[in-house]
Amino acid sequence: MITHRSLPVSALLGALIAVPALAQQGEPQRPLQVAVAETASVEAPAPADSAVKPAAASALVPPITIQHLRPQDQRGVNVFEEPKTDAVPFTGFKLDWSAAFTQQFQALDHSNSAVAVTRKDAAGKDYNANQLVDLGAGFNLATANLGLNAQLAPGIRVSLETYLSSRHHQEAWVKGGYLLIDQSPIDHPLLNAVMDVATIKVGMFPLNYGDAHFRRTDNGNAMHNPFVGNLIMDSWTFEPGAEIYLRRNGFLAMAGVTSGVNKGDVTNPDARGFAYLGKLGFDRQVSPDLRVRLTGSYYTLDKSPSATLFWGDRTGSRYYLVLENTVATTSAQAWSGEFNPLFNNQVRAFQVNPFVKFRGLELFGVLEQGEGRAKTEASTRTVNQYAADVVYRFLPREQLFVGGRYNTVSGEIPISGTNRDVSVDRMALSAGWFVTPTILLKGEYVTQRYNDFPSIDIRSGGKFDGFVVEGSVAF
Repeated sequence: MITHRSLPVSALLGALIAVPALAQQGEPQRPLQVAVAETASVEAPAPADSAVKPAAASALVPPITIQHLRPQDQRGVNVFEEPKTDAVPFTGFKLDWSAAFTQQFQALDHSNSAVAVTRKDAAGKDYNANQLVDLGAGFNLATANLGLNAQLAPGIRVSLETYLSSRHHQEAWVKGGYLLIDQSPIDHPLLNAVMDVATIKVGMFPLNYGDAHFRRTDNGNAMHNPFVGNLIMDSWTFEPGAEIYLRRNGFLAMAGVTSGVNKGDVTNPDARGFAYLGKLGFDRQVSPDLRVRLTGSYYTLDKSPSATLFWGDRTGSRYYLVLENTVATTSAQAWSGEFNPLFNNQVRAFQVNPFVKFRGLELFGVLEQGEGRAKTEASTRTVNQYAADVVYRFLPREQLFVGGRYNTVSGEIPISGTNRDVSVDRMALSAGWFVTPTILLKGEYVTQRYNDFPSIDIRSGGKFDGFVVEGSVAF
């Protein structure tokens, strides 16, 4: 068995819940979204001779100036689709920037029981492709996002987002951009009535398949994820296309069509097809203490040269170089710890997501099935994913939280020319502290195991565990 050890950092995780200032314990517990609902204005400074008081919540976040926009900071926690209601009135053209930065300290160990497989590296030297790279504790590459939003007309805005630094691409590159229409540009009674319930989204954007993508880390922005890692099988991609929403009284219906690839393409039409997706659900604040949401999503793509629904994140995972060999690099092997079902030609998938929030307690679930095949396969295979999050948020404005997640993936994948039934299981425990609504410190203990992989695969008998501490700033 091959095993590598690194330094423990359990003391850092304990510090997450030991150091926050508790000066506001006497205040009633309220979600931040309520506490800073009016952020368009900034409170006047206190007189110079007055006693120093804690800053009001609205003074710690940038004012909302763009309509129908999910905030980058803590105000965006448990916000799913972009809000249909206006946060601010339209007063003319507006231009606004957003940014997010994240840094991790990783102390993960990994091991496997795979047999030696000899291959040649780029220099022509022999190496064991199943020997794990030696991991130690240290800081990972910092990641960053930069966003530009413009209010063009009442209820109409455009967004553009750039990755300034990511694990897979260290250089800056454009993630995507889209136009969102929530109000008719023509003042006509029929059009106004339609747009009272309709939303149109056109451009290149993350597809609204499932609800898990609203709780995931997106490169530099980790504010909305109560954990460090995303799901094992990360069903998230962005493709050029359009989505149309109908929303009324908490009910949601969405239909969309995309190119089926995460880039524009007009060549090789015989190998390409459009992807179609849809979502149905409801989201209702049943009482001041209870919110209930349930959605079901579907995605189908008959043919594609590079389908990316389960492999669309071009930034990389949060667990650096786990279960990777000695010649692996951070950027080339950017998806360490994730599971690729290898559906690159044909995909059909559905995801069901229940969400319940009672006061500070949150329950979120993922029930997902994907069916598809690679270009070289004649028949389709099936992979299932299940995940359950339990998160409890407490203190005024839910400044602290603790959480647990269980995630498992199982199904059939091709390995060395033979289809094998395998599974991957992960358990994660987290704790976090919103130092301010724009600053988050969190830590996670994670353990992941690989089951039933053949001995010639590097993941045979594989496992990794340890701590990751992450700091994130978003505004």
